[in-house]
Formats: sequence, structure tokens, C-alpha cells
Amino acid sequence: MTVLAAAPDVQPDHSTSADVVPPLRRRPWWQSIWRQKALYLMALPGIAYFLLFKYVPMAGLVIAFQDYSPFRGIWNSPWVGFEHFIRFFTEDTFLMLLTNTVVVSMLLLIFSFPVPIILALMLNEVRTKMFQRSVQTVIYLPHFMSWVIVVSLFYVLLTTDGGSINNLLAAWGFAEIPFLTDPAWLRPLYTIQEIWKTAGWGTIIYLAAMTAVDLQLYEAAEIDGAGRWRQTWHITLPAIRPTIVVMFILSIGDFLELGFEHMFLLLNSLNRDVGEIFDTYVYTAGIQNGQLSYATAVGLFKGLVGLLLVVAANNLAKKVGEEGVY
Repeated sequence: MTVLAAAPDVQPDHSTSADVVPPLRRRPWWQSIWRQKALYLMALPGIAYFLLFKYVPMAGLVIAFQDYSPFRGIWNSPWVGFEHFIRFFTEDTFLMLLTNTVVVSMLLLIFSFPVPIILALMLNEVRTKMFQRSVQTVIYLPHFMSWVIVVSLFYVLLTTDGGSINNLLAAWGFAEIPFLTDPAWLRPLYTIQEIWKTAGWGTIIYLAAMTAVDLQLYEAAEIDGAGRWRQTWHITLPAIRPTIVVMFILSIGDFLELGFEHMFLLLNSLNRDVGEIFDTYVYTAGIQNGQLSYATAVGLFKGLVGLLLVVAANNLAKKVGEEGVY
């Protein structure tokens, strides 16, 4: 007896070539720009700013390898290669500048960088909105003051010639403290002023990141018995960790870029040995002494170090599982 296997039901294929969906063709770049023209128009002022004031001036870095003279111009100034870099690295001032800049930058990373995070966490726990907004307004105000005003306010408070703090010390029987001229007080004073001026504004970024946290996570944690501290440690901080990493990478990029104005206003003949940094040295060498090529070489070295630090910090962030800046 022969057993025949039943053939499976095979549905006929009635599809035609017209039913096959062709692969999507990639739209040309100019069509994408045209479709998003409103967004590009809004971004145009920012793009123009960076092109004109950030990228175009980079062509002038060529004078770091020349003995540049304003009368000869870039094209006619003689080339000297790495002569200015060799001079900078072999001078005694290099070690002093590097030490001062690194010490002040480390103080800012250790003390100034965490303050906006702590303030944002504290403000996030405030339940009275009016009080929260009042505190935000008060701590934001110093950001809108120039460094001249900030340093002047501290000068009025700390000067030995009728300063409020020293007047109180004298009234209580203590000796006056030369805050503005004692080299030991320069770096703490710089750090305190930096925190006072920038911490409030920095909280905006972290408060904005906290608004994206799902409120149901807090409700579930509260049901499980977690207090406010546990919720902050296990929910809020992990949620804003990517923002913290990005801000840290950007801060690392400015490790040698402390800014000229703030430190320049604090410097005097008595504290210059501990306060002279790369930014103030570039001004002294380039503007006051007219050594434009040498000052450009110093600035180029500072920029290259910042670039390498950003790349290294970004790669490290990616290795530990974070997104990084790029």
C-alpha cells in the first residue's frame, strides 16, 4: 500500500513588480536645507559669529612660526619655525605659569564645578515655588555683573584701608588681614569669586535636566519607603549624570583657559608670583611688550592642550558608557 504525503498548501504568489516598494532615495543635502530653511535662518547669526570671530582669526596663528612685524605683514615677515615655542618651554617662567594655571584650574574643578549641581539638587527639593524662584533670582544676579564690578565689591569688603571685613576684625580685637596683597589669599579669593559669580547661572542647566525625570519614579520609590535623600541619590543624580559628564568635559577643555580679565584684576606686584597664568602672560608679552609672535605661540600651545584634554575626556566618557560631547 502506497502512502502519499499530502502536499502542503502553497499560496500562489500574485505579487507583481509594481507591488515591490523601491528603496528610499536619499534626499540631496540642498533639499534638506531648503525643507528646514526656517531653522537654518535662525541658526545663521550663531554660525556667522563663530565663522567670523572663531574660525577666520585662526588663520593668524601662522605668525607663531614667524618673526611677525605689523609693518611687514604676514606675507613678508620672516619664518623662524619653532623658535618661539623652544624659547617658551626653556624659559624659567614656563614652570611658574604652568604651576599657577594648573593649581587654579584644579581648585575650580574641585570646589566650583560641584556647587551648581548641589544648588540645583537643593532647589529641586524646595516645594514652595515662590521661595524657590526668589532664591533662583538672587543666585542668578551675580552672573550679569562684570568682573570689574565683582572684584570691586570684594575690594570694598576686604581692603585694609577701611574695608568692612577688616573693620570688624579690628573692632573685635583681631589683627587686619591683607586679603588683596597676601599671595596666600589670591587663589582662595579667586575661587570664591568664581563660585559666587557663576554657580547660580550653572544651576539652570541642571534644573532643566531634572525636569525630564519621570515623576512616577519618585512615586514608586516613595511607596517602597525611600526618603528624599534616597530618591535624590538613586533617581535624580543618575538621571542628570549625562549632563554632568558633558559639563565636566567642557570644563576640562577650559583647563588652561581661565580667562584674562578676572585674574588680571586681582594681580599686583605682591601676588604676581602665584597669580600669573597663561592668559595674563599672553597679554603682558603680546600687548605690553609687543612680542606678538611669541604671545601667539603661547596661546597656540594653550589651545592645543585644551583640545587634547577634550578629546581624552570624551573618549574616557564613552569607555565608561556615557555619550560624551561628540
